[in-house]
Amino acid sequence: MTEKNINAVIDLGSNKLKCAIFNFDKQESNLIAYSEIKTLGINNSLITNFDEACKSIREIITDLEKKASVNINFITVMLEPTEIVTTRITKFKKMEGVKIENEDINFLLRESKKQLEKNDKTFSQLHMFNYKYIVDDKALKELPINIFCNQLSLENIFISIPKNILKNISEVFNSCNLDINRFICPSYATGIYLLNKNQLENGSGIVDIGYDKTSIALFKNSSLIKLLVLPIGSNHITKDIAKVCSLNLDESEIIKNNIDFSFQNNKNLFDEKDYLKNTYFVNSNFRKISKNLILNVIKARLDEIFDLLKKQLIVPGFNLSSGINLLLTGEESNLCNLEKYCINFFGPNVKTIDKNSNEQNENLEKNFISSLGALKIIKDGWETEAIPETSERNIKKIGFFEKIFSKDR
Repeated sequence: MTEKNINAVIDLGSNKLKCAIFNFDKQESNLIAYSEIKTLGINNSLITNFDEACKSIREIITDLEKKASVNINFITVMLEPTEIVTTRITKFKKMEGVKIENEDINFLLRESKKQLEKNDKTFSQLHMFNYKYIVDDKALKELPINIFCNQLSLENIFISIPKNILKNISEVFNSCNLDINRFICPSYATGIYLLNKNQLENGSGIVDIGYDKTSIALFKNSSLIKLLVLPIGSNHITKDIAKVCSLNLDESEIIKNNIDFSFQNNKNLFDEKDYLKNTYFVNSNFRKISKNLILNVIKARLDEIFDLLKKQLIVPGFNLSSGINLLLTGEESNLCNLEKYCINFFGPNVKTIDKNSNEQNENLEKNFISSLGALKIIKDGWETEAIPETSERNIKKIGFFEKIFSKDR
């Protein structure tokens, strides 16, 4: 297997580092090896300890190289820090009855990018999407090349993060003798892989419930239109139980993992008097802890998370009541009946993705869905992404917007 036929993707998660290698032989993409370790020196996509981060990267890369019998020199990095920002910018150009050409679209894209960079020079743009074309006050979904008009406008959506975050990550990978192909947001990649064409076009959302953070990504017109990362995850529920009930974290984690989040049936946790069963006191001394206390603690944290997420759904043209789906993903989304609790906040269009039964790749480890989405973006690009930071070494299909921005690289 030659280097040019493989691509490595690494996900800088909140508490786990995940990496996968894919093979591009014969126009097909196959998972050939993956590895997952506890993350040290990296927290929520931030480098917190340089030496430990380097050690973690070297450990997982060494493991993958042994499994796949290849040398990894280039890698795609998926990251989603809480500092991520979504920005919308619309630019106009008077056409005076002439035909729209490539350079007109090029001009509007560049103007939007210049404005964003001028407003805040401390941020870098990871993704840029062409959300909406307006030609003489009429919205068009497709690129309006060769159309005569008097005025052209283009609405772009930018996903940006602080430059220093990228600098620190790049320095770690450079120290590990790895070149970064591009950066990709995992929620974007997950949506591309899980959502079908109609969902991406008409509007859907991905909610990734993780250990220390929760992210929400909204899609419409085949574009990512909003991405937000909250610094709150399921581990905060565990910490709340531990603090309020004076239990250690291991005991609290066991309780959280055994809770029925429909809050209809928790007989396995509580005795006939509605106190926590003594079997859950592993290291702590047994005492009476009421069912209501534990459930109220959990509900309070869940309500906080879902209230914050619900506010992010207030986006023009995006309405869950119109049939838009909201898909729950992430390692913590499989908590028992969590989907039912979400329905109370977001309505009946909430679904939990069972990653273990994904028809597109039945044998894939459930935590590598975002890697498959990233591979799709790397291999084929995405129709509305205007400036994908890709390497031509791995791209056989270069989109229009990549071509017109190639001079900036």
